[in-house]
Amino acid sequence: MNPALDACLRAPTQVPPRASVAEWWPRWRAGAALAASSAEQALLGGFDADRVGWAFASGYQAALRALLPELPADAVAAFCVTEETGNRPRDIHTRVTPAADGSVSISGAKRWTTLGPDSSVLLIVGALPPGPDPARPQLKVARVPVGTPGLQLLPMPETRFVPEVPHARVQLDAVKVDADALLPGDGYERYVKPFRSLEDAHVTLAVLAYLLREARQRGWPTGFAERLCATLAVLCDLAAAPADAPVTHVVLAGALAQAHALYAEAGTLWAAAGDDPAAVRWTRDVALFGVAGSARSQRAARAWERLQAGA
Repeated sequence: MNPALDACLRAPTQVPPRASVAEWWPRWRAGAALAASSAEQALLGGFDADRVGWAFASGYQAALRALLPELPADAVAAFCVTEETGNRPRDIHTRVTPAADGSVSISGAKRWTTLGPDSSVLLIVGALPPGPDPARPQLKVARVPVGTPGLQLLPMPETRFVPEVPHARVQLDAVKVDADALLPGDGYERYVKPFRSLEDAHVTLAVLAYLLREARQRGWPTGFAERLCATLAVLCDLAAAPADAPVTHVVLAGALAQAHALYAEAGTLWAAAGDDPAAVRWTRDVALFGVAGSARSQRAARAWERLQAGA
């Protein structure tokens, strides 16, 4: 059995309230240092959260470390993919241009960068100069420290759900980095695509762990807590599964369906809490769980097609 899940069933359920990233980050970092895997980082971080926003942030940071384990432990990281036109390869207009001196210049703009205003390292997705087929740009990911000349972080307005988690627009004006700042491999296949599944698994882990703590603290039905634990156990395995394997997407789709059923059940339990601030926050934040639902369904459908084709 996962020792982190065992700990969540035994640990005290009182956690301090946190109103900002500055209050959340030190506790997440301390807990993450004790975790044996990214799944445990998400689970422990979610259990320690006093609201969905910090569970989401915990899962997001854990997912980034599943994608890139060498990220510094003391760095709030942010993955910068989305642009004004979207986040598909053809939507990426940020340019990564190798220079004659061996360095790389990056110019472009990103938006909706999660935790951007408080980040210390950015993973910037950009396209190399056009190749033989301009309709299929080759993407790369560059690791850029915040504070690099030419890099600006511009805070965006609060979102209507999980408003505690800030977002930023990123402006890059001929940002110069060394060539070794480019991560190896294809930026889309090796980083952008797998991160979508990693983020789903780790964020869901963290949110369900948050609900497990609330269930224990509030004396919610034992059966609800047991179903939370069963789904958490599956997600812990999925978090370490190959993100490009079709069976991973199929099982993840099932686990996410179970999670959404648990969210609905939690909504009924929260409704009984009336105007409790935690219940009010849950009602406000529940829209988070519907974000990117269509993309998840499409990934699951493609996974079934691959399995049926023998891929």
